[in-house]
Amino acid sequence: MPTRFYNTMTRKKEEFKPIKPGVVRMYTCGPTVYNFAHIGNFRAYIFEDLLRRYLKFKGYDVTQVMNITDVDDKIIRDSNETKIPIAEYTKPYRDAFFEDLDALGIERAEYYPAATDHIPEMVQLVQILLEKGIGYRSDDGSVYFKVSAYPGYGKLAHLNIGEMHQGSRVQSDEYEKEEIRDFALWKSWKEEDGEVYWKTELGKGRPGWHIECSAMSTKYLGNHFDIHTGGVDNIFPHHENEIAQSEAATGEKFVNYWLHCEHLMVEGDKMSKSAGNFYRLRELLDKGIDPAAIRYTLLSSHYRQKLNFTFDKLEAAGKSITRLRDFKKSLSGEFKKGQLQVNDIIEKYLAEFESALDDDLNISGALGAVFSLMHEINVFRQGTELCSEDACVVLKTLEKIDSILNVLTEEKEKLSDEETQLIEARATARKERNWAEADRIRDQLLNFGIILEDTPQGTVWKRKIKT
Repeated sequence: MPTRFYNTMTRKKEEFKPIKPGVVRMYTCGPTVYNFAHIGNFRAYIFEDLLRRYLKFKGYDVTQVMNITDVDDKIIRDSNETKIPIAEYTKPYRDAFFEDLDALGIERAEYYPAATDHIPEMVQLVQILLEKGIGYRSDDGSVYFKVSAYPGYGKLAHLNIGEMHQGSRVQSDEYEKEEIRDFALWKSWKEEDGEVYWKTELGKGRPGWHIECSAMSTKYLGNHFDIHTGGVDNIFPHHENEIAQSEAATGEKFVNYWLHCEHLMVEGDKMSKSAGNFYRLRELLDKGIDPAAIRYTLLSSHYRQKLNFTFDKLEAAGKSITRLRDFKKSLSGEFKKGQLQVNDIIEKYLAEFESALDDDLNISGALGAVFSLMHEINVFRQGTELCSEDACVVLKTLEKIDSILNVLTEEKEKLSDEETQLIEARATARKERNWAEADRIRDQLLNFGIILEDTPQGTVWKRKIKT
C-alpha cells in the first residue's frame, strides 16, 4: 500500500511521491520564543515528529527544517517593556524549547534557523518582489506585498478573494480571517521598536513575520520542496502568505504537500488562561507527570482531529505504556533454544501497523495493531513456551515500532537510600513469613511510586508512571 497524506491544498488524500526518490525535504513552523511553549504547541511538534519518524521508518532520507522566530511584534513589545535586548530576552525560551523537545522524545531536525540570523536572505527576497512590481513601498518606507498582483492568492485556504472584504494593508503579523489585505514584507522602523532594527538596502527596519519562513525554507530546502507542516491556525494568513511571496519571487511551485494538525482542547474547552486550563509543558513536568505519558497522549489521536487533553487520558496513557513496557520486559529473560514459531503473528500485525500509518498517519489503527500483537503473543505463550528465537524477533519488532512511538525505553532510575532499605526490610519480613509487615512495606513503597513484583527469580521493582 502506498503512503498517502491528506493535502490541505487539494483537500484530499494523495499518494506521497517525493520530488527526488528516496529523499524528503520538509519544513515545519517552529516556536516564537517570547515565552515557554504550551501543550498546544507540542501537539503540533509531536505530530511532526510522528511524520518524520514514519518517513524514516519507510526508508526515506529526511531533511527537516524548523524555524525559530526570535523577532516579531510580541517579542519586541515584551523586550522593550522589560528593557532587555531581544537576543538576551529570547535566549532562555529558546534553550527551554530544546529541553522540552528532549523531554518529550522529539527527534531533532537537521536545521533550526533563527530569523535574526537570516536577515540578508529576507532582504534579498523582498528586493526581488520589489523588482517584479509585486512588492511596493508605503509612505513610511515599509514594503508590502500586493495581493491583487498575485492571481493564486487564497488557493491554500480556499478563499474566494472577490467575495471577501478587501482591506488596504496591515503591518501587524496577524489579521482577521475575514479580511484579505496587503501584508508587510519589511517594516520600517518606528519609535516604539526601540533598539530593534537592522540597517539594510531596504532601509532601517525589520522583516515581517511571513517573509521569515519563505527565506529560511528556500535557503535550506530549495525553491520547491516536498512537505510543509503546521497547525490549522497557520493556514491563513501565514502559510497563504508564504506561498504567495515565495512563488511570486521564484516563479516555481513552493510545496507539494501541506499537512496541518487540528487544535488541542483541554478538558473539553479551548485552552486559555481565563478558563484555568492553560498548561505550558514544563508546568506539567514540574507536577511530576511523566513526559512519556504526555507524549503518548499527544500522539494517540489522529492529527486532523481535535485532541481533548485530559488528566484521565494522561492516566490511561500511563497504563498503556506500562503494559507495553511490562510486555517488553517479559521477553528479556532466559529462553530455551528452538525454531521460530511466532513469525506469522509478527508479520500480520506489523503489516497492519504499517498499513494504518500509510493511511494519512492513522495512529489509532497503528496502536490497535501494536496491542493486538501483544495480545496474540501472550495468548500463544499460554499454550506454547517461547523459544529464544521467538523472544528475539518480538523484541526486534517492538524496537522497530518504538522507532516511531518512542515510549518503550525507560530512563534508568536509581532507588533512594530509604527505598532500598525498605525493599531489603520487606525481603527480611518475607523470609520470616511476617506477611503483614511485608504487605505494609509494599504499600509504603507504592505510595513512593515503587511497584514490587515477586517472581521466581526474586523481587523486582519498577517506578510507576506519574500522571
